[in-house]
Amino acid sequence: MSDPSAYVRERSASGRRDLTYPPLPEPLAVPVYDNHCHLEIVDGDDPLGLSEQLARAASAGIAGVVQASGDVESSRWAVWAAEHHPQVLAAVAIHPNEAPTYEAAGGLDEAIAAIDELAAHPRVRAIGETGLDFFRTDAEGQPAQYRSFEAHIALAKKHGIAMQIHDRDAHDEVLRLLESVGAPEKTVFHCFSGDAEMARIAADRGYYLSFAGNITFKNAQNLRDALAVTPAERILVETDAPFLTPVPHRGRPNAPY
Repeated sequence: MSDPSAYVRERSASGRRDLTYPPLPEPLAVPVYDNHCHLEIVDGDDPLGLSEQLARAASAGIAGVVQASGDVESSRWAVWAAEHHPQVLAAVAIHPNEAPTYEAAGGLDEAIAAIDELAAHPRVRAIGETGLDFFRTDAEGQPAQYRSFEAHIALAKKHGIAMQIHDRDAHDEVLRLLESVGAPEKTVFHCFSGDAEMARIAADRGYYLSFAGNITFKNAQNLRDALAVTPAERILVETDAPFLTPVPHRGRPNAPY
């Protein structure tokens, strides 16, 4: 991709969800960082551009955002965004559900090498999102996920930066692998999806738990229980925009505030 700024993805408009943005909230009492968002993905009837998203976030009290990535192209876009917007810090990685696709095409090693190169940029502050996803990837694709996850753990250690974990239906294996190979000093569970027991284990090991808007969902009592037992110094917050818009605006386009 010769011009990273031209990269854009569109979120599916499936279903009957409201495609308008919720109103801006009142400014926060203290500045907060959005620990994880995907601002390269446009959503809604009248999508907001990056500059407008960041301006609205600032007016709501958001000091900055961590722009997460899932493949080589979005990682390059994240670095470009961080270079051109001081509110943006970049996280670069191959998403666990993308790892089998790269592997099948014979390009996983090359993709990881590209992430390694991007991770050296001073505006890149995390490897992410990486991890394991047994919900969307079946057993055939899981070896590629394991290989990619271990490689990303090594990159976070090599570059001395944080790591943001995508963990879906793979809690035990993610915890086991982190213990086996050694977690980076700053390990973050993006959009934490475990229960109170897992939260205690993660916090005891020094990991950070990042909670998103789905904590407001009716069926997410496990997340509220997890938050209740997590020490304040281990809690981060994120929007995962444009996804996981909190109640009462669930289903509408989310934004980094």
